Amino acid sequence: MAAATPVTTNRKEWVSDQDVRWCPGCGDYSILANVQKVMPELGLARENVVFVSGIGCSSRFPYYMNTYGFHGIHGRAPAIATGIKLTDPELSVWVVTGDGDALSIGGNHIIHTLRRNIGLKVVMFNNRIYGLTKGQLSPTSERGKVTKSSPFGSVEQPFNPLALALGAEATFVARSVDIYTEHLKEVLAAAARHPGAAFVEVYQNCNIFNDAAFEYMTPKPIRADNQILLQHGEPLIFGKNQDQGIRLRGFTPEVVDLNATGVRREDLLVHDATADSPALAFLLSRLGPPEFPTPIGIFRAVERPTYESGVHEQIAAAKAKKGPGRLETLLAAGDTWVVK
Repeated sequence: MAAATPVTTNRKEWVSDQDVRWCPGCGDYSILANVQKVMPELGLARENVVFVSGIGCSSRFPYYMNTYGFHGIHGRAPAIATGIKLTDPELSVWVVTGDGDALSIGGNHIIHTLRRNIGLKVVMFNNRIYGLTKGQLSPTSERGKVTKSSPFGSVEQPFNPLALALGAEATFVARSVDIYTEHLKEVLAAAARHPGAAFVEVYQNCNIFNDAAFEYMTPKPIRADNQILLQHGEPLIFGKNQDQGIRLRGFTPEVVDLNATGVRREDLLVHDATADSPALAFLLSRLGPPEFPTPIGIFRAVERPTYESGVHEQIAAAKAKKGPGRLETLLAAGDTWVVK
């Protein structure tokens, strides 16, 4: 299929006339603003872009984008978006969802969307809580979390969204943070340009029901020591003085002091986002406090045949062999009977 001619737009053209209705201070505002900033960079016409959502605070998103949109039911956004993408593969189709919407009732849809490599861009806002329904335990809430639905503390093992996506063989997996404007824009732009299924987890602060959920890493004074920026082809180095690194001992990662005797930069783990196997990306997705810094960036970016291209190739082959076909003929084919 021929590539569309790039279209010149500006941010204002992507902003709808709807009043944005999130709680003051919500991280959703930042994510919305950055998506609206990224869109003009992609050279897309607004009529060729669709945003689909399910249920939750994040799912108001389609109202605020001056594009086509669909507000679906709980967890079903990937199914609706799949139908849109299959009908017209030239469209840029986005799924905006939250940790509850995507990983609870929508978990099955997310897994198979990524497994099939349908060319959807899934942006999952992760605030580790159910915000719209006023603060219940979500699939990503940590053990011990006290909420309205877990008054004695959660006894559940939380989902690791990136590990889940990588286990489903997603071809593009990334993480960013709502307040990291430039980083978030870069990740979203890379996801938009990826030809297959893209899964982006965005750490998003819910300042009403789960405030400061990511304070262990996001404040500027401690940020460099508690997060690690993944850069393809670069060793894993972090710290305010860039003097900490991660290396492997067999299959086990460990943090090392680059100033220590016997520690060489050549021994550090080097990030390879394009590795055919998701094993390294999966290992990185498991890193986190208190033992390790939290990785952000692009964990995996590989190319595979997309689901929609395979389906349309089959349709073209069937048409070439049997002709375009007629709906009436299809409905009357096989076993039929007449009711009198």
